Amino acid sequence: MKTIKFLSICALSVLAFSCSSDDDNNGGGNDNKKFDLEIDAQDDFDAQDFKGNINTNIKLSASTEYLLTGPLKVKSGNTLTIEAGTIIKAKSGRTDVFLAVEQGAKIEAKGTAAAPIRFTSDASNPAPGDWGGIVVAGKTPTNKGATAETEVAGLNYGGTDTEDNSGTLSYVIAEYTGAKINGEQEFNGISLYTIGTKTTINNIAVFNGADDGVEFFGGTVNVENILCVNIKDDMFDFTEGYTGKITNAFGVREKDFSDATEDPRGIEGDSNGSNTAATPVSKPTFENVTIINLSADTALKSGAEIRRGSEVTINNLFFGTVGTASFGNRIDTKDDKGDGTVTITGAVQQGNVGEDKIGGTINGTFTTNDNAITIGADNVVSIANGVGADFSKFSWTNYTVKN
Repeated sequence: MKTIKFLSICALSVLAFSCSSDDDNNGGGNDNKKFDLEIDAQDDFDAQDFKGNINTNIKLSASTEYLLTGPLKVKSGNTLTIEAGTIIKAKSGRTDVFLAVEQGAKIEAKGTAAAPIRFTSDASNPAPGDWGGIVVAGKTPTNKGATAETEVAGLNYGGTDTEDNSGTLSYVIAEYTGAKINGEQEFNGISLYTIGTKTTINNIAVFNGADDGVEFFGGTVNVENILCVNIKDDMFDFTEGYTGKITNAFGVREKDFSDATEDPRGIEGDSNGSNTAATPVSKPTFENVTIINLSADTALKSGAEIRRGSEVTINNLFFGTVGTASFGNRIDTKDDKGDGTVTITGAVQQGNVGEDKIGGTINGTFTTNDNAITIGADNVVSIANGVGADFSKFSWTNYTVKN
């Protein structure tokens, strides 16, 4: 057995220094009226009023704490470099506070295990949805057409370059994301639109997100080591022809988590709900995945809902609950806009994880291991070696939880 110590997520929060209750929707959706400040040189912005169009290469330093106060958009041909250990706080209570990287631009956010980069809320009592999140647009194909426009931030995405290089996100934490603009527009923690194989994404964590944790809209990028904790909607989401590989994904709802959407899932996979034959078809591979619900107050609708023409392969999958916590369905492939296909190997379950809801195809079966999760005398959760994701890969976050 390997021991995974789980403590409260509150221990992770960076101390905030200000709070705002005002709300300015301009710039949050596709009508970006707030991009009226042009950043044309390294010293051409105020670190405590950080927003605008980045029209040059700039670097953020770990020695400075930044306050994101509006839309920050990296324009095509330019690179935003963020030094390891940098803290960027976002002004809370607004839907127009986010970081967007458009097609042809790059973000080079290279944290380290010892000095991760953190995006967080500035609120004294931070909460999910305090600010938008991180949005990156690339140039790989999407099955929504030759090009499309992002749900939030007003970026174009799509193209023909499967090797698109949008930069690096490594050892990055995003907290209290998911600002909701309206019923159709809501930020995720990290939204990746048609990002290609030359983009580097690994060791990322999303805590306390009001919508999805990480969502892939098309793209070919391969991602390693994703941690999602206390996500209101889907932990891991893909759509529009995503074909990359996700290795070592760990999603957990803590015991005291009680704030969810109507249909939250561990994994949600779509291809194209209007035309399931549209290409590219979503065909990602997941390797080493854990989805755990410790909350008796909010069931996951599905451990994985794979639908609308999507086809997913999952190797070494673990679904688990403790006590009266539950999933509604284990795997669901049935949908009135088109069914899905799932192929699983090495799948293990424990607890109340429901039954499969089959409309499409499910290849493979689960085995039951009632000792996969154990609770020690100090309520410390332990998970058997080799079952699902390797939680030790997230030690750099200092995240631990108790049941």
